[in-house]
Amino acid sequence: MEDELAKIVGRNLRDARKLKKIPQKTIAAELGKSQPDYSDYETGKIQLDYEKIVYLCKRYDITPNDLFDF
Repeated sequence: MEDELAKIVGRNLRDARKLKKIPQKTIAAELGKSQPDYSDYETGKIQLDYEKIVYLCKRYDITPNDLFDF
């Protein structure tokens, strides 16, 4: 279930980023990460910590509920 949730969060994260038309590379740089590392968040390979969730929700103008929505 945890892996499935990570994939759902990643997919919602990707969709929110694409709606804002922001490249992965830009967000990765803002987070102090490489683009491949950020990509791992969107594919669910790496789970986001609380600080990143808050930052990305504000950046994409979404709520945590949007991020965790099935």
